[in-house]
Amino acid sequence: MRLLVLLFVSSICLNLNAQNFKSEIKDFRDEYKAKFLEEERSPLKEKKEVAKIKFFKPNEKYRIECRFLKEKEPKPFDMATYSGEVRQYQKYGTLYFRLDGKNQELSVYQSLKLMESEDYKDHLFIPFKDGTTKEDLTYEGGRYMDMNISDFETEFVTIDFNKCYNPWCAYADGYSCPVPPKENTLRVSIFAGEKMYGGAKKEK
Repeated sequence: MRLLVLLFVSSICLNLNAQNFKSEIKDFRDEYKAKFLEEERSPLKEKKEVAKIKFFKPNEKYRIECRFLKEKEPKPFDMATYSGEVRQYQKYGTLYFRLDGKNQELSVYQSLKLMESEDYKDHLFIPFKDGTTKEDLTYEGGRYMDMNISDFETEFVTIDFNKCYNPWCAYADGYSCPVPPKENTLRVSIFAGEKMYGGAKKEK
C-alpha cells in the first residue's frame, strides 16, 4: 500500500513539474513576442506580423545540465555580423554537454560594448547553428540564447534551448546580427525554441 501511495505522489509531482515547465516557457514566449510591439527599432510592428512567429513545442529534453569551464585569459576578438560590420566580444567560457548520444560544446561570449553598460554588464551571449538550419526548419543565420553571469556561479550550468530565438535579421534586412562562430555549430538538431519565421522577410 505504501508503495502505491509513493508512486501516486511521484506521478503527481512529475505532472506538476511538467505543467510548471510548460507554463514557464509560455510566459517566456508571450513576453518575447510582446517586446516586438514595444521596441522602437523592432522589425515586426504589427500584431498580425508577430502572430506569424512560430516555435517548437516545449520539450524538457532540451533543458540541459552542462559542465562549464571559464576562460582563464579572455581575449577580445571581432565577431562578424550579417551586415558586414564587426563587433568586439570576448569568450567567457565553454559549455560541455551530451545530447543524442554525442558530446557537444558551446562557447559563451561577452560583448565588450555591453560590459560598459550598468544594465547589461553581466549579459552573456550564446549564438549557435545546428542541424535544423540545414533542414529549413529554423533561420539559416542561426539562433541566439541570452544568459547572465549569475547563471554561471558553479561548475554545472543549465541551458534551455526552448528559450532560443531568432535574430532580427530573420525578419528584415538592415540589422547587424552577429554570425555564430564556427565553433558554435552543433552536430545535432535542436528541435526546440523558435522556428523559421512564418511571414515574409522585409527588404530595405
